[in-house]
Amino acid sequence: MKSSLFPTLKNYKKEYLGKDIAAGIMIAAVSIPISMGYAEVSGLPAVFGLYGSVLPILFFALFSTSPQFIFGVDAAPAAIAGAALASLGIEGGSADALQYIPVIALFVGLWLLLFYFLKAGKLVTFISTPVMGGFISGIALTIILMQIPKIMGGKSGSGELPELLKHLYETAQHVNWMSVALGVGALAILIVSKKVMPKFPMAVVIMALGMIATMVFHVDRYGVILLAKVEPGLPKFILPDIFHVDLSHAAGRGLMIAVVVMAETLLSENNFAAKNGYKIDDNKEILACAAGNIVSALTGSCPVNGSISRTSMNEQFGGKTQAVSITAALTMVAVLLFAAGFIGYLPVPVLTAIVISALMNVVEWHLAVRLFKVSRKEFYIFVAACMAVLFLGTIYGVIIGIMLSFVAVVIRETNPPRTFLGGIPGRDGFYDLNKNHYAHPIENTVIYRFNASLFFANSKLFQEDIENHLKEDTKTVIVDAGTITNIDITAADTLLMLKNNLEKKGIAFYITEHIQGLNTQLRNLGMGSLIEEGCVRRTITAALLDSGLQKPFPLEGVPADLQENLKELQENAEKALSAHKHNTKNIEKIKKTLWLHTLPAEEENTLEEFAWAFGEDTVNEIEKRVHQVISHLHHWPELKAISESGLARQMRAWHNLGVIDEDEVLRRMELHLDELSANLEEDKNKQLIFQMIEKRRQHLEMELKQENPEIWQKLVESREHLERRLEKQNPEAAKKLHELEEKFLD
Repeated sequence: MKSSLFPTLKNYKKEYLGKDIAAGIMIAAVSIPISMGYAEVSGLPAVFGLYGSVLPILFFALFSTSPQFIFGVDAAPAAIAGAALASLGIEGGSADALQYIPVIALFVGLWLLLFYFLKAGKLVTFISTPVMGGFISGIALTIILMQIPKIMGGKSGSGELPELLKHLYETAQHVNWMSVALGVGALAILIVSKKVMPKFPMAVVIMALGMIATMVFHVDRYGVILLAKVEPGLPKFILPDIFHVDLSHAAGRGLMIAVVVMAETLLSENNFAAKNGYKIDDNKEILACAAGNIVSALTGSCPVNGSISRTSMNEQFGGKTQAVSITAALTMVAVLLFAAGFIGYLPVPVLTAIVISALMNVVEWHLAVRLFKVSRKEFYIFVAACMAVLFLGTIYGVIIGIMLSFVAVVIRETNPPRTFLGGIPGRDGFYDLNKNHYAHPIENTVIYRFNASLFFANSKLFQEDIENHLKEDTKTVIVDAGTITNIDITAADTLLMLKNNLEKKGIAFYITEHIQGLNTQLRNLGMGSLIEEGCVRRTITAALLDSGLQKPFPLEGVPADLQENLKELQENAEKALSAHKHNTKNIEKIKKTLWLHTLPAEEENTLEEFAWAFGEDTVNEIEKRVHQVISHLHHWPELKAISESGLARQMRAWHNLGVIDEDEVLRRMELHLDELSANLEEDKNKQLIFQMIEKRRQHLEMELKQENPEIWQKLVESREHLERRLEKQNPEAAKKLHELEEKFLD
């Protein structure tokens, strides 16, 4: 197994050194209070947080392919480990806790090592963002509720939400107000500093001020609890005692933490990699996490994880490689050797405030707001995972969240997008009948597009859609299976049953446009007869021809002679284009004539495409494009070009505007006449500008009226609708526009 050590230090550039060292020292400084706090959360004495910030970081850097990511003692693993102690009735900081937590860390490392050999990084994709966000948020809120009693002068809580609230109430009966003042004051400063000075390491300053308060004002004399004194020195190696703990419990919690570590680390690392333009090896990152946790167990510390907050700080300070982690570890060694004595002066409420401040960033409030706005189903999954952790504990939180994710997937797959297709006169291809005004069903034919794999949960819907759409004169049913990639035996039986039912009614049945692998699946499921009987065709066109229809396929409500004329028009236009290939003006005229007579709904009314693309933001998007056009108009020739040739050259995108769409954009340009006039560098005559825009609108109307009265009538109706919309959206501007018309066009 080929593996290089310290891969991010290969081809190291000396210009990186200054920033890497500075970032490493800063991360070590910030890690001191955070790591100590999380160590206490896990059930270990605070100093073990510093122990977990030396060798685990170095061993992570030894294998990691991420130049930025920082490893260390973190919230989620600490919380799960602490919850494991609480479930067994083991008191934090006790001898049993010192024995049990390293065993959990060891199992975390072993599980991650197994994941490495199995190349299990892809399993992360089965944990959705709402589940992970809700799970982590639930853990963070649980820890915050555990920690609040320590600010009040009591001990940390344990258990689930009811027990935590009960403990909080009991602690509130015996509050130490000096402790509250220190804790609340520190927390307030930290919260404000995050908004005012987000890059400043205020946690380090608060920690120092807390120590000074003890040394100068002796706050411990007022009942404020201090951290236990620590003897200077490096962590000692131990062999976790696996024979005096509940192995099944430790292995189970270790598995849970390993999954969380793998998911959080890989998801976060890939986000940083994508943002900063480099690649990582997911499997190597799992190995790095395994190494970090195994060595953490051997030093008696708690499970460790990648830290998003410290990685963000590394990014802010310009760290370039894992030399940052090496520097941070060496800095922590210096702290343990020469400054460990100061730890005993740190008030517990101050450290607790630092922990709560850090955890407030871990709670995914922004994700909850985003999900609430864009996907209520996923928002409810987020809330359910979070509430499950709070009320039932971490294990049930994960289980319930994952179950809800799979339920959401099943619900989505059982009601997939689907539609019926038809044709447009003079055009090849097949179009959505619901989205295209000029699309017509093909005579005696149902063409059905199903946009999902077909399986037991949606096969009945598939069958009902087709059967409910049949008419008395239906002779052919064609399924566009272009997005059906898989089919199960229930769905295969449904297809055969549907085919037999249609056959009894004299209706031919075809499956088309699918991948070749679907045919293999049909044969394997015993449905080879569908292929042998010709029910499976490569394209919709092949199925239509097989059913006896000929091109151009007859459309409901469209006379056959009109379709023939359109076809002839296309053929003659192609010949004319060839004959006039050196005459640009004639070519444009021929193309325009052909376009007017073979106009599909997508091009005739692109605003429907805008609405399809932008939904509720449609008007804003149209206005945005109006401003884009105006911002590029500085000279009269540019405005004259629009008056004569249209907007195609002025649009950054959506160049091929239909007549009705172009008319609306031009009308909305008139609403911004003042802005347009101010932009021009030459004559700013508003009347002339207005008249030139109207000239283009009149040209479009006259051309349509002569060439295609049907679309001209639609333009007239569209203008009426537009005026009503403008009056509703901006009454004052619409009124001013009508006044300009009366003034400039009389």
